[in-house]
Amino acid sequence: MAGNGWFARKAARKVARKTADAVPDGLWTKCPKCSEILFTKELDRNFRVCNKCGYHYKLGAMDRIAITVDEGTFEEFAAELRPTDPLDFPEYAAKLEKGKAASGLEEAMVVGTAEIEGIPVALGVADFGFIGGSMGSVYGEKMVRAAEKALEERLPLVMFCSSGGARMHEGILALMQMAKTSAAVARLDAEGLPYITVLMDPCTAGVHASFASLGDVVIAEPAALIGFTGERVAQQAGVVHRPANFQRAEFQLENGMVDLVVPRKEMKATLVKILKFCRKEAGNAA
Repeated sequence: MAGNGWFARKAARKVARKTADAVPDGLWTKCPKCSEILFTKELDRNFRVCNKCGYHYKLGAMDRIAITVDEGTFEEFAAELRPTDPLDFPEYAAKLEKGKAASGLEEAMVVGTAEIEGIPVALGVADFGFIGGSMGSVYGEKMVRAAEKALEERLPLVMFCSSGGARMHEGILALMQMAKTSAAVARLDAEGLPYITVLMDPCTAGVHASFASLGDVVIAEPAALIGFTGERVAQQAGVVHRPANFQRAEFQLENGMVDLVVPRKEMKATLVKILKFCRKEAGNAA
């Protein structure tokens, strides 16, 4: 009997292997939060959000644009800008090539003009897949050009922000982008043009400490990691009493650092409401 049981188990394993071999790669996706096995096409239809626990997967810049703006309205500019290696930093050139391969982009920031439910906007979208969405000189320049486009055409500016911070491979040139982008936001404010930021997971360090947190309205996706420093640095600094949701979007909302936490499926509708309100207020002021 024992021998028969062994043969039965062996046969079952053989069938399981054949079944696994017959299933195409990428058909299923395991949620990293709740471990639910998700049908990948259904996950894509759900804007890459787990339908069981609500976990928000990271989105590439072009995918984010596709689910946000009206079809066929996005027109990219400043696409010709390319990062260089001003400090001859070890392995930086290789990292740039790896970032291009991972994201399909030339830089971690994509900017352009588009319409959202018929409302014209200037738009910037970060891609975390390109060296962690880090901000170098080209990244900062693209953000500033988006602000300048908004100024030139009297458009609202919507920025989707995700980053690990300033790109250390460019040293002080990367850190200077904090002041440069913040100054661009100040010019928008002086002209009374709406500036909306959406903080995605993660949004930290130099990007969060500059243009990402300066929006007239600051929105965050659920459970996004948002803060200047990470958990380990907070520990080293002696921040002992940290709640379970420390530095997550909900924590930032509770403490007044963001205005709204909005699920991805509701993001476009929320942006439309804000943009319509801003346009109405501008009309009343005129």
